[in-house]
Formats: sequence, structure tokens, C-alpha cells
Amino acid sequence: MASSARWNHVWVGSETGILKGVNLRRRQATNYVAASALRRDEGVCAMCWGDPSESEILVGCLDRSVKLFSTEKGKFTESRQCLGGEGSFCGLAVHDSSIITCVESGLLKVWRDASSENMETQVGAGMCRMRQNPAQPQCVGTGGKENALKVWDLHRPEEPIFRAKNVRNDWLNLRVPVWERDLQFLPGSEKIVTCTGHHQVRLYDPSSPQRRPVLQATYGEYPLTALSLTPGADSVVVGSSHGDMAVIDLRQAGRLVKCLKGFAGSVRSVHCHPTLPLVASCGLDRFLRVHNIEDKRLVHKVYLKSRLNCLLLTSREKWDDEEPEPAAPQADVKEEKDELWDGMETVATRTVLKRTADPNVRETQLGKHPKKQKRTSAGP
Repeated sequence: MASSARWNHVWVGSETGILKGVNLRRRQATNYVAASALRRDEGVCAMCWGDPSESEILVGCLDRSVKLFSTEKGKFTESRQCLGGEGSFCGLAVHDSSIITCVESGLLKVWRDASSENMETQVGAGMCRMRQNPAQPQCVGTGGKENALKVWDLHRPEEPIFRAKNVRNDWLNLRVPVWERDLQFLPGSEKIVTCTGHHQVRLYDPSSPQRRPVLQATYGEYPLTALSLTPGADSVVVGSSHGDMAVIDLRQAGRLVKCLKGFAGSVRSVHCHPTLPLVASCGLDRFLRVHNIEDKRLVHKVYLKSRLNCLLLTSREKWDDEEPEPAAPQADVKEEKDELWDGMETVATRTVLKRTADPNVRETQLGKHPKKQKRTSAGP
């Protein structure tokens, strides 16, 4: 299992607490949690890479435990409880061998080796998402329901270094509600793109004088639940609670470029490959899908049996050049099938014929010819 885990292309976490590794080239999915150990309170709600080489995965569970999975060994190696605050994890990150967690009640905490050195701050209630800035790992962005976008420097956590301002009132002069569902930092700049529960895509620029979004676009009629930047960071892929996915161009005033089809439930997680034109997504319909962004083609579709919450897509590029792991011998599979069938009880069946009122007809059904009746004469 250790050797095969390293070649998985997608890692998916489910509501039942299963971590699944999917090898798209071999069309094979592997569970890395035993079925006997499944617990609903250990459902996976957050995932992130533990190191740049993608040899470790941090898995955040509903019971507030963070587990470390080694892709080299193919098993969980460590686990620690990250208590404090209320609600499930809405974000997970790593910085300087420390774990960064954020829960729904708004408690943002940095877990170091020594418990006395742990740092924590309150980022606001109703939290929906916390994400790390890849270019500046000490900075994270947060947002939620009635909790506008904020950017925090973990070296100075007293106040956010950027606090977004709500958009102006609508045409009825009513306040526009705030509901940030997901966010991501644009590489090479300070800009941040977010999607909201009111089907809006917004682009913020902390370097500009205004704190309001510099770009806003709407898509569909349902809450947007997840987003990911495409290679080049000129567009963003968003998914909704109704099973819609689309590509929004950030250069052309938020123009809708294309829609990706094939979904039958809420989209929970979206992850674009950093260089290849591929985007992986999962959700409540229990399917993992991989689309080609350029031609909208559904490249892979894998049924994984459980409702899926989050995923990670490997950044490896040459999938076709990878050395495939040897498959299990066909004889072993056949032996397992024969043993299963041999252990079953043999059930005998017999044919029941339908009775009819005419005895001649019944005998005909049994394969016999009807008896000839003797003629009797009554006499003169």
C-alpha cells in the first residue's frame, strides 16, 4: 500500500471519515481507513498538504482532531487534538512546522510544538473559510456569514492587515448581506478572489485605496460554495449548492466563459491543477469528476460511495509517464470469487404448474396425451 499511495492523483475526504486515494490512470480508488473504524463524528471537513513535496497530508475531522497521513508509507502516522472554540474546521494550513486551524466560531489558532507557545486570535463568528497565502505563508484570509473578508498576519495577529468593506446599498437603498463562502489569493499580486452565498464573485485589491471589491460578477441563482483559480490565475472556477460549475474570467469584468456539466448535487470542493488545464471537483452526489477546462470535456468520473467534503489534486504534471504499480494477479481475484460461491447454500427450485379446470389440458401440460373416452351404447 505504501508504494501505490504515492502515485494517487486525487485525495478525497468523506463525511464518514474515509480518506480515499484515487489513481486516475489506473482507474482505481483506495480507502485508507478501515470500514470497522468508521465514525460519523470523524468526518473529514478540511485537508491540506503537509509539505511542498506532497508527501504528507493533514486531515481535519469533526471531532477536532488533526491527523497526519504519509503518502510514502500509505498510512496515518500522527494525530493531535486541536480543541478550542466551537464548530468544525473551516480551514487548515501549515507554516514553519506549525498547524494553523480555524473553526466556525472564529477562533484562529497556531499550534506549535510547545503548548505554551500557541497563538490564538478571534477573527469573527460565522466563519466559513480560512485560506493561506501561498506566496506569504504567514498571511491567511478569512470570511464568513456577516463576516467580511479579512487578511491576517500571524506575526502580528492583533489586527487584520486588510479589512474589506461591504458594497454600497442596492437600488432600494437596502444593505447588501455579507456571506463569504470561499476565497483564494492570486499569485504574483495582493489580490484576493471570493465567492459568496448570494451567487457573487468578487475581486479585492488591498493595494488600492478602496476596500470595496474592484470587480463583481454574479453567476446563477444559488449560493456559490467553492472556487479555485485556473492555471495562469486569469479565471476562476466556481461551484454552487445546486450542482452548477462555471469558469469566470477575471480580466473581462467577470464574464462567464463556459459551464461545466454533469453534476447532480451540491459542489463541496473544487481544485484546479497549477499547470495542466484540469479541474477536480466533488460533492454530495458521491462522484469525483475531473474536467478539461479548455474543451469542457469530462475526463474522469469516479463513484466513491460516500458524500464527499473536500479534495486535494496533485501538482505532478507527467501522469502518462508515471510507472504504474503492478496490478494484483487475476488468479487471486478468481480464487476469492470461487470461495465466495462455494460457501453459498445451494437452493433447489421446482416448477409449479398452474391447475386448470379441464383435466385433459392439465395432462397435456404434463406432456401426456389426453385419454380417449370409451363410447358406450345405450342399446335400442
